[in-house]
Amino acid sequence: MKRFANNKLFIAAISFSLLVSCNKNKILEPNDQVTSAAVYSTAAGYKSVLAKVYAAFALTGNNGPAGSADIAGIDEGTSDFFRLFWCAQELSTDEAVVSWADAGLPDFHSMTWSASNTFLAGLYYRSTYQITLCNEFIRQCSDANLSKRGISGDSATMIRYYKQEARLLRAYQYWVLMDVFGNPPFATEGDQLGSATPKQIDRASLYTYIMNELKDMEGSLIAPRKNEYGRADQAAAWALIARVALNAKVYTGTANWDDAVKYSKKVIDAGYSLISNYTHLMLADNNNNTSEFILTINYDGNATQNYGGSTFMTHAPVGGTEKASDFGVDGGWAGIRATGNLIDLFPAPTSTAFPNNGNPDTRAEYWMNGQTKAIADVSVYTNGYPMTKYRNVDVNGVAGKNIYYADIDIPVFRLAEQYLIYAEATLRGGAGGDASQALTYINKLRTRAYGPGNGGTITTSDMTLNFLLDERGRELYWEGFRRTDLVRYDRFTDGVYLWPWKGGSKNGTGVSSYRNLFPLPTADLSVNPNLKQNTGY
Repeated sequence: MKRFANNKLFIAAISFSLLVSCNKNKILEPNDQVTSAAVYSTAAGYKSVLAKVYAAFALTGNNGPAGSADIAGIDEGTSDFFRLFWCAQELSTDEAVVSWADAGLPDFHSMTWSASNTFLAGLYYRSTYQITLCNEFIRQCSDANLSKRGISGDSATMIRYYKQEARLLRAYQYWVLMDVFGNPPFATEGDQLGSATPKQIDRASLYTYIMNELKDMEGSLIAPRKNEYGRADQAAAWALIARVALNAKVYTGTANWDDAVKYSKKVIDAGYSLISNYTHLMLADNNNNTSEFILTINYDGNATQNYGGSTFMTHAPVGGTEKASDFGVDGGWAGIRATGNLIDLFPAPTSTAFPNNGNPDTRAEYWMNGQTKAIADVSVYTNGYPMTKYRNVDVNGVAGKNIYYADIDIPVFRLAEQYLIYAEATLRGGAGGDASQALTYINKLRTRAYGPGNGGTITTSDMTLNFLLDERGRELYWEGFRRTDLVRYDRFTDGVYLWPWKGGSKNGTGVSSYRNLFPLPTADLSVNPNLKQNTGY
């Protein structure tokens, strides 16, 4: 991916408003300095800038793995989008704990985070940074700009496709902000560059914007499975609509099961299929999983070097008696493990053999040797089972091209999630949903997990909402879904569903419901009087 920077955007101590007012007139590349007019003079130039819009998902700056960060105020190694998103979505739940004591990190599992939490601020600024890149690119793609630059014909048509992709990536990041922070600042390509204090948008209004934006663009994107790998197409828009609609009641107070059914089915009918082996989903050559992956964050051990993303996901759960070579890495970071709640979603193992302990459900990828299932002390790595889902080796066990940085791509959307959305929305009463079809989709997942005829399939009476929440845990664990799922099921903060060290108590305890949302960063509130903090913080 080609990289560029727009006069360094130092974000950590300034508001999102200042991002949209940054000078965009110069684009800097290693050993090169060119004007934006030159870059935006051809379709190839536009594509090089689009590459940065995508690359901001997988890179932390322009001199990876460190040295020229996109955002400041946070260690660059922890500023990767997926790593930050994962910490918020997984460490705050029953799926993961971390042994490290980095300031702010233990607060996730104990549910004691504050508005000054560095990791939450990092996610907030990473998302707003990526929105800013999208806004500027979309602005440059206007018909007026294309006409002024003499770009027409096939070149103009291609740039218009690029514009729609950037709109989708912006909608995705606004979904992140809506889901995690609720009521963020809001700006689009039409906002005046000189504005220093963007208005705040409420959660329900942002939901309406995202849904309208996605439905408006869906017909203007490239058809499903026809774009380059790692780039957005119509199916990505449908997948995001389905995900957002599934959580509509949380965001607006009014359910939208109908759109969750409708758009998940559009994805399902677009020609995707499950890969045959679940344990191959998160390996170094998973770029071959194009039948199941709808949109990915692409990582390459040589070209996208940082300490987040799949490099984090392979190194952080390795320690104790695990062999780094089994994971295609140079060594383990002895950090993240699962709570017993995740382990208990699977049948009991029949051995301790790597990689899945003889478990009849092959999705049960965790390491037992030298570890205890119980977590007496979160800071002790050997307390809790580390999950072995992410391994920087190919399907033949050969290490990726670089043992320090992983080759594993992270799926933003994959077919399995759409099966699960369709089933849940159907069960909740979504119009057009077919219960027998939903059962078929769930049994596709379970047949892959258990093998044909090995007892994995379920019947209609088994397919309850509680079962589907558990099935989402079994299928999607450690992919960044769990907090959103628990909030939708009213189990994230309550005192009924507990897990080890929830709320800072060894056996778990409920916390105040305002923690269903994270706080806006103090740094942004201090410079933008338009922002009002979320209730409780």
